[in-house]
Amino acid sequence: MPAKSKAQQKAAGAALAAKRGDIKKSELKGASKSMEKSMSEKELHDMASTKRKGKPEHASDT
Repeated sequence: MPAKSKAQQKAAGAALAAKRGDIKKSELKGASKSMEKSMSEKELHDMASTKRKGKPEHASDT
């Protein structure tokens, strides 16, 4: 599942780093904290590896 925005991609990258043990889980905030708990390492990798070109900074709520 590709990321829909740059912010979502960054959150997935942070959650993936925590899941792999590169950073402490206690350092996570907001969306990355819940992503780390609810998504598998493969799902996080797929989302974090999405190309950024053409992505909005934040996804619209509509």
